[in-house]
Amino acid sequence: MIIERARSVNSPARGIALGALLIAAGNIASRLLGLGRVTAIALFFGRSAGVDAYAAAWIVPNTIYDVLIAGAVSAVFVPVFSEYAEGDRHEFGRIVSGVVTWVLLLLLALVALLAWQAPSVARLLIQSSRPDVYAQTVLLIRLLLPAVLLMGLAGLATATLHAQRKFLLPATIGAIFNAGVIVGAALFHERLGVASLAAGAALGALGQVAIQALGLRELRYRPMLILDHPVMRRIGRLYAPVALGIMFLIAGTIVDRWLASGFPAALATMQYATTLVQFPLGLVAAAIALAVLPTLSRQSAAADDAAFGQTLAIGLKVVLLLVTPATVGLAALARPITAVLFERGAFGAADTLATAQALWCYLPGLPAIAVAQLLIFAFYARKNTLIPSLAQGVAIGPYLLTALVLLWSTRLGFLSLVLANSAQWIGHMLVLAMLLRRELPLHEARLGEAFGKTVAAGALMAIVIVLLSGLLEPTTLGHGGALVRIAVAGGLGALAYVGASLALRVEALEFFVHALSDRIRARVAVPITAPSDD
Repeated sequence: MIIERARSVNSPARGIALGALLIAAGNIASRLLGLGRVTAIALFFGRSAGVDAYAAAWIVPNTIYDVLIAGAVSAVFVPVFSEYAEGDRHEFGRIVSGVVTWVLLLLLALVALLAWQAPSVARLLIQSSRPDVYAQTVLLIRLLLPAVLLMGLAGLATATLHAQRKFLLPATIGAIFNAGVIVGAALFHERLGVASLAAGAALGALGQVAIQALGLRELRYRPMLILDHPVMRRIGRLYAPVALGIMFLIAGTIVDRWLASGFPAALATMQYATTLVQFPLGLVAAAIALAVLPTLSRQSAAADDAAFGQTLAIGLKVVLLLVTPATVGLAALARPITAVLFERGAFGAADTLATAQALWCYLPGLPAIAVAQLLIFAFYARKNTLIPSLAQGVAIGPYLLTALVLLWSTRLGFLSLVLANSAQWIGHMLVLAMLLRRELPLHEARLGEAFGKTVAAGALMAIVIVLLSGLLEPTTLGHGGALVRIAVAGGLGALAYVGASLALRVEALEFFVHALSDRIRARVAVPITAPSDD
């Protein structure tokens, strides 16, 4: 009886831990294949006008997905579906069917409208001075629309499976999509040119739907509209503030892409550099979300502001601990990293230099994005989705100010826009921090001390990498030399960062060390204390 009771208590925790592990593993696989996807684009198309057109056209499906699906999955669909997933299966199926039908009708209407108005949409993204890019953008917008419907279905399937605590299949969809684009480019690039990327997107999105359909076999879908159901009104109330923030972000993205389209190869270069920034950002943001957000939500529900503040503080310190070496490493090794990932085929040495320069201009904003993401989670945990949305709108101001000043007063070209993006991210973080500070002062959290120690450790890491890179640079050219510099200089720089953090007694690193040692001791103790399942 005691054993059975212990197992029943531990099963929810085990399920949560397993779900977190599966999501983290899927996120890593998705990020790796995402790098592979962009590497394939660089290999076959370089920084051509076609890649500029694809980067502009991709905003359309990405925007629709962000507005209707991505922003609603975690903030709306999963919480609402979860309330019914454990109850009457018939009612659960009815609610899912009603929501899916409503979203699909909306997607169909948008797809039809965009297919008709693709030339007008392309004018918002591409300046008239580049007619060749404009024509390709119109074509690619239309070719990408089938992927929009499939991506929407995949997002709804993800929400439905997560609500039932089924994490394995949804954890694979990011990797599947990126793999589809890689396959499409590899198979059809000679015949279709850059349009092969649209074919790959449709293939990847179809794979997302197919793999998740395996987990939904027991759920019967019936086309229906339940607009009078209370769940639909609740979805509307929860979703409106989230959509507002996404719309602000989209407005800024459209302005950014339109300005960048006036510079040849700017959109392509920004896409390659952004991919390098998003890789560590995605891993850090996902790790912090999985570790901190559930705890913050429970503490907020219990109105325990003291514990909430402590958890948020350690989360911020962990963000600084993880994002600092990523930022320093990318900054110090920008050229060799870019060369190893992209420099082959149509992507030459001049393209590597241009991408590295764009990466350097993006990196000041990388820590700000990671910190802002955690602050957004803190507001969400306190059931406040409006403030993060308004902060996103306010942050457009620093972008426009920086972009216009630099474009008019310097000769940086499209790099002015990249620096403006960094200013936007930093501004967003500062606005969120000031607004949260009014609700939850963190005077005793010693965040300034943690920041100073992390910066000091990061500075030592940068010095080690730069010195070793200077010694290794003359030895070999090409990918072999770049790999040596990344492995030796980057590896020893990372060790220097860890050593300095330990010497400075960085709290977040000590937290990790203690958590790891406790986990190891627990795993070692299991075979002795736990009974066999046989």
